[in-house]
Amino acid sequence: MSVAVDELPLEEVYPLLEPGPVVLLTTRRDGRANVMTLSWHMMVDFVPPYIACVVSANDFSFAAMRSTRDCVLSIPSVDLAEKVVAVGNCSGRETDKFTQIGLTPLPGQKVTAPLIQECFANLECKVTDTRLVSQYNLFILEVVKAWHDPAQGWPKTIHHRGHGAFVVDGRTIHLDSAMP
Repeated sequence: MSVAVDELPLEEVYPLLEPGPVVLLTTRRDGRANVMTLSWHMMVDFVPPYIACVVSANDFSFAAMRSTRDCVLSIPSVDLAEKVVAVGNCSGRETDKFTQIGLTPLPGQKVTAPLIQECFANLECKVTDTRLVSQYNLFILEVVKAWHDPAQGWPKTIHHRGHGAFVVDGRTIHLDSAMP
């Protein structure tokens, strides 16, 4: 018996490998806070935590990250999905997204960028490596302070599948593993 295999268009690879939850990336430059939706990120190291993320040079946040060398990754629950999409559908060049979308900025302790009160976790990050920014818009971030809202617990998150489609994470299973 043979197995039929169809060619997959290259633009369909991204939804297969989208690695983690959609997050909100905040920056502050020249006294002005901004927030953008980000799904192109991945863990690079455990402790201290390092995260790689791709921020388009066309995004308003790109210049802020390059100049201030810090940001916050705020992790929203599925309950914030509509606000997350609204953040991604407008530009911070013309809009105060915090006010327009109804998000509450909180001061960070180790970075200039704000945390987002409505998110269940916030990661204050320093940009530590920009060697791949010119070629791939890839920043390496070190998490220097992490926050969690215990009232929210560990809620479900959303994962982008491309073309306006999202998946909500499912049940947690525990298996023996040598990984941390």
